[in-house]
Amino acid sequence: MKAAVSLNDLVVRGLVGEAEAPALLPVEQAFRIRVTGAMEGAIANRADPVARQFLPDVQELEVRDGELFDPIGDEAHSPVKGLTHRYPDRCILHVTKTCEVYCRFCFRREAVGDEGHLTEAEIIAALDYVAVNPQIREVVLTGGDPLVLSTRRIKDLVARIGAIASVETLRVHTRIPVVAPERVTGELAETLGKSRLSVVVVVHTNHAQEITDGAKLALGRLRGAGIMLLSQSVLLRGVNDSLDALEGLFRELMRNGVKPYYLHHCDLARGVSHFRTTLADGMALMAGLRGRLSGPLLPTYVIDIPGGFGKVPVNPAYVVPAGAPKEWRITDWKGGVHRYTDS
Repeated sequence: MKAAVSLNDLVVRGLVGEAEAPALLPVEQAFRIRVTGAMEGAIANRADPVARQFLPDVQELEVRDGELFDPIGDEAHSPVKGLTHRYPDRCILHVTKTCEVYCRFCFRREAVGDEGHLTEAEIIAALDYVAVNPQIREVVLTGGDPLVLSTRRIKDLVARIGAIASVETLRVHTRIPVVAPERVTGELAETLGKSRLSVVVVVHTNHAQEITDGAKLALGRLRGAGIMLLSQSVLLRGVNDSLDALEGLFRELMRNGVKPYYLHHCDLARGVSHFRTTLADGMALMAGLRGRLSGPLLPTYVIDIPGGFGKVPVNPAYVVPAGAPKEWRITDWKGGVHRYTDS
């Protein structure tokens, strides 16, 4: 099934009611629409966790003070076009601004789809920058979604990055295995798995309802190629901001060989305030999950500091000073408080 790429497509397919469509026209004009067949099939009703992520909402037209075009500061650390070098040992390569879906909460929602893929000259400039900065040990492919590229182009890009001797790890951030699992062919999995680099695929998914039978097959192909699979999710109000939803997601990921890696606090992108929880809510959820899930199933809850200052963990305060030297108060997973003395 072809992706729905317009408000009219959504109305024709019964994903949006005719009566609500006129109010959504300004949303369509401001932010792109794209819903794949896989995600259309995963939607049970207009208000469910998958629909909320991909179907336009009039609340997106509310832009609050403090919301930003570039909330994580990619441009502040971009020495050449398409490359962000924020941390010494790794860089992000934005190989494309195209996605298979356009998430309503995306922190790059102002830019995705605008310029397509990097040109050959731009890729050469970006890889030359990596090559002359040997402290860069890891290249992160992102976008848009890097796996929208053809397998031929991905194979060429992986080979060129692998030819840079100082690079050890290739990380691929993608939604494709979940939202367009048919694109994860055996050839693509083999292309990633055969690189001399340590390849890590970080799958973006936010609710267990997204992990369809097709997604399970795609994840299995990647695992079968020997690729490490991690996940990143965004904490979203009305989608996964409950203990049951997060536990269900992380257990489903682990059942499919994906280690929960990051749970992102929703960024200060324009028009996404209806998705944002508070940091206090997020910390309470993480504290509750610690009593439900073992260590391998728990991601790190992080926030990207606006302005390009990087990610930091957001942790409940389990260990706090008790007042006296070397004295601490430690809270267990049930909420019990215990004294501890450094010796």
